[in-house]
Amino acid sequence: METFCIALAIVGLMLFAYRGWSIILIAPFFAVLAAILSELGILPVYSELYMTRLAEYTKTYYPVFLFGAVFARLMEKGGLASAIAGKIMEVLGEQRAILAVLLGCAALTYGGLSVFVVAFVMYPFGAELFRKADIPKKLLPATLWMGIFSFAMVALPGTPQIQNIIPSSYFGTSTWAGAGIGIFATILFFAAAFLWLSFRKNRLQAAGEGYGEHLEGGTQRRERNLPHWTQALIPLGMVIVINIILSNPFHWVWGFHWDENSLQAFVPFKLSLLAGSVGKIQAIWSISVALIISSIAAAYIGRKRFMRKKENFLQTINFGAASSCAAVLNVASGFAFGSVLVILPGFLPIREILLGIADSAGPLVSAVVTTNIMCGITGSASGGLTIALSMLGDTWAQMAAAQGISADALHRIVSIASVGIDPVPHCGALVTLLAICGLTHKDSYFDIVVLMGLKFLIPYLCVIFYMLTGIS
Repeated sequence: METFCIALAIVGLMLFAYRGWSIILIAPFFAVLAAILSELGILPVYSELYMTRLAEYTKTYYPVFLFGAVFARLMEKGGLASAIAGKIMEVLGEQRAILAVLLGCAALTYGGLSVFVVAFVMYPFGAELFRKADIPKKLLPATLWMGIFSFAMVALPGTPQIQNIIPSSYFGTSTWAGAGIGIFATILFFAAAFLWLSFRKNRLQAAGEGYGEHLEGGTQRRERNLPHWTQALIPLGMVIVINIILSNPFHWVWGFHWDENSLQAFVPFKLSLLAGSVGKIQAIWSISVALIISSIAAAYIGRKRFMRKKENFLQTINFGAASSCAAVLNVASGFAFGSVLVILPGFLPIREILLGIADSAGPLVSAVVTTNIMCGITGSASGGLTIALSMLGDTWAQMAAAQGISADALHRIVSIASVGIDPVPHCGALVTLLAICGLTHKDSYFDIVVLMGLKFLIPYLCVIFYMLTGIS
């Protein structure tokens, strides 16, 4: 019966989230519903378990959300993001519209912009190119999704997105972990997206289907007074370079090293949320510093636009800071919900099945299966990834060490697995993307489902690649 309550809570969360209810509001309700028949008590589950887990996630990852949101807002309102996207579109042109959108999204995502900002920035350019090339607009959401929410977010080594940072807190790795596997996965992600979307474009056009009649809401508007695209690239490059210098992923003896004793002064305070070691937190420190410095550069390069009343500098950074609160609470709420579920007695049979997979197939396969399940349940790559790692991360790390499996390989494969089946119908990012495009699930979900199936296979191919080559 307890397991039934857990299943009911999961289905309820999915249905309400799909219907537009804020996960910040409904997650604690369904977490309590899942525990209603347990011996833990409803209010203790809410105040001592749910809220503690929410606080843990917020404490650990909020700096990335905060500085990332401010950086993205400065890049957007300073015109830097549009300058880069416009140049990519200009070079590749309408004849390579799908390629242009994929690369434009990837460049901005890998450069550290919030994935939602990338969607808002890239949509007008993508819609205009698709219209000129007479490519059915219903393919645009899938193109944007693969450019933003796949290889650039989780596979490319060093990507500053949260899905690549979360595993470092559990395995003591850096954002550059598993570079070989990441490059291999990037090729697979990109090939799957480009080949399928090109096939669909040709088939639909051959059947006489074109872009269609759509109200674009100013798609063709040309922004003026944009910075030169070469200047706009500087902050993106700075995020990558500063991050690699501070995180020192290749363990250069002459490179930068964080002080391993820098947390010792806080031990007497007995802070319950203190990181266990510098190795568990240094990736977040590195990317936070990189985003702060790069934000200063973005503000300077876009200063002319900020001098105009419309692009008020203070409003820009304040909006970015405020939006980061909602973003981190959305993800933290999903994480807290999952954390309640996995600790309940009714979840024990499911946990045993997942551990059985680890015993029989190894930690890498178990990590892929578990992460996919959790991301599918929550409709969130970062939320599901964090739940999976909080539940079995230590077990996978111990098993990997015992079997001679690299922690870097485990990091990269877990990160890649988080985008396997994340675009389920109730996925908040998917709902937002479709709204930006002015389309519905009925219009565009078929191609997203096909690509979801292809993405689902990629982490398994990465496991095979690692086991055959030993390259991490």
